[in-house]
Amino acid sequence: MGFGLHTKFVHLHMGGCNPMMETLEEENLIAAARLLLRALDSNKKITDKARKVLADVSARLTSVMKIAAPKDEDEDEDEQEGGEVTDIRERINLILEKIVTWEGGDSMIWDCDPEDGKEYLKTVDEARRLAESLESLNLSKDETELLRNVNDVIHTSMSRIEEEFRRILVQNMQNFEPERFSFRSNEDDSLDLNSIVSFGDDSIDESVQRDSLSRGGSEVVVMDLVNPQVIPDLITIANLMFDSNYGRECCQAFISARKEALDDCLFVLEIEKLSIEDVLKMEWVSLNSRIRRWTKGMKVFVRVYLASEKFLCEQIFDQIQTDPVSSICFSELSKASMLQLLKFAEAISIGPHQPEKLLKILDIYEVLSDLIPDIDGLYSDENGSCIRTEFQHVLTRVGDCVKVTFIEFENAVGSNTSNSAFPGGGNHHLTRYVMNYIKTLTDYGDSLNACLKDHEQAVDDQDSSSSPDTSPGNDNNDTNNGNSSSSPMALHFRLLMSILEHNLEEKSKLYKDEALRHLFMMNNINYMAEKVKNSELRNILGDNWIRKHNWKFQQHAMSYERATWSSILNLLRQDGLSGSGSSGSSTSRTLLRERLHAFYTAFEDIYKSQTGWSIPNSQLREDVRISMSLKVIQAYRNFVGRHNNNISEKYIKYSADDLENYIMDLFEGAPKSLHSFHRK
Repeated sequence: MGFGLHTKFVHLHMGGCNPMMETLEEENLIAAARLLLRALDSNKKITDKARKVLADVSARLTSVMKIAAPKDEDEDEDEQEGGEVTDIRERINLILEKIVTWEGGDSMIWDCDPEDGKEYLKTVDEARRLAESLESLNLSKDETELLRNVNDVIHTSMSRIEEEFRRILVQNMQNFEPERFSFRSNEDDSLDLNSIVSFGDDSIDESVQRDSLSRGGSEVVVMDLVNPQVIPDLITIANLMFDSNYGRECCQAFISARKEALDDCLFVLEIEKLSIEDVLKMEWVSLNSRIRRWTKGMKVFVRVYLASEKFLCEQIFDQIQTDPVSSICFSELSKASMLQLLKFAEAISIGPHQPEKLLKILDIYEVLSDLIPDIDGLYSDENGSCIRTEFQHVLTRVGDCVKVTFIEFENAVGSNTSNSAFPGGGNHHLTRYVMNYIKTLTDYGDSLNACLKDHEQAVDDQDSSSSPDTSPGNDNNDTNNGNSSSSPMALHFRLLMSILEHNLEEKSKLYKDEALRHLFMMNNINYMAEKVKNSELRNILGDNWIRKHNWKFQQHAMSYERATWSSILNLLRQDGLSGSGSSGSSTSRTLLRERLHAFYTAFEDIYKSQTGWSIPNSQLREDVRISMSLKVIQAYRNFVGRHNNNISEKYIKYSADDLENYIMDLFEGAPKSLHSFHRK
């Protein structure tokens, strides 16, 4: 068979509109058709190439016949439409038979064979298209009934497909492993700060420490929450359901399945669902543990799990252009859990503003603050606006709670009272608590500055007018550390230091011994200065603050020495005594013996009491001992040497070396008695 004939046939058909040409073309067309028929009769075997050409001719002839059919003849139109309906009916009957066969099985189609599932979707989609074709025709009563039957079968199939869709999501869920993202749960996490009333015990230095909460690092990690191999099937199902006007059912099935997975995630992260009432009733030790799990889990939940959940939504629904389906599904499936997590933070913010909770509240604030960009990205459109709004609202509430709690801390420090003097005059628990507390707070500088900003001016005015300061290094003029020393946090810290000093001064008045009163103030102000000097507090309070307080504790050290040793050193002066030598009168010798005896008695009393006093700072303790030794031992040596001829050796109770050794026993916090002896 010559295939130039096909080209000629098509060329004749595509000719112009000239009447003479039309007659000629029609004759040629008939001739070509007859030639084609003879060629077909003479060819018993037809090659694949010939078959393709003949199929092209057949399709072209069908198209030509439809175009050539007279459009204005009702009888021909009815006949053509009737033929199309008949064809649709036949195809529908075959499809319905296949669908009914699938529907008769009890097991899930995809569980048996994923390929059967794909074929099932194609069959249902074909039924949908045929139904659309029927709807476009003028149907008789019987044909309308046929359309109804088709739609019923499609509806039944959609219910089946919805169930299959949900089943695929659930069975192919990937395990969420938070340990891959440096999350670790630890039940030994009950940081139990002591009550602000007592300000702790000897372990307070170790108790005020910041949790090892990972900060910064806003990198989002996306993982596969569903086996990637089934994603194409899920996409196909979703597209078919939306094309069949079952998009709402598809979204509901997806949201339902993923909500369960999301609840599982919170369970793995050990984040419980608690009402505000539950939180407010909870004991602090238990609540403290839950806050720690919340702060650790919240970042993993948002930056890993929710980011992955949104990616899954986009994978399945982004091909659907009618609505922002992925955004709607993501917002709906995550809304309840997000609001539940935010409710916990809000409950903490409206609970009692106890100072020991401040660090935990700051942890919550920092987590929320760090996650703002993530939340804005995840819920960027109108569908997520309620979550963005609630997130910002809770952040504000927690920030207000930080401010109020810190102010309560200042008030608690100022109002802390004691009924008895602190034993030994060492570093008071209040001093150690406050200094370690604010040292820890420096880690939260940005957050504290943000929360305290609105309160800045009032604090500045209060700090400036609280007590005039004429001592060296007035910290109100400290400018050598830039803006850090004038930040809201720095102003509050200075005010807190002033409150603490005033409280310590009141506590020092409980001592009956003036020397111990000054020793107590020396110890505590030195402790404050050392804590500031050796930490980030130095950059916040400034070097002038340190110089000022170094000067203060040195003044108290000198006052202590005067109160302790002035009277005893007066006994070793020459005043009222005659010159040395053998010619001294018996009265002078008696007076010398009395002076020396009074010195020994006074020294022994000092030793007995001040070995029980405490200077915890080893360097400061050594400095005070050396300073006293230089003054006392030198005066004693001079006195004994000057009057050596008038004082019998039997009245020399201690040598200078003995006294020096005894002075080195002072300030250890354990009272001792001298076991003296008379030299023979």
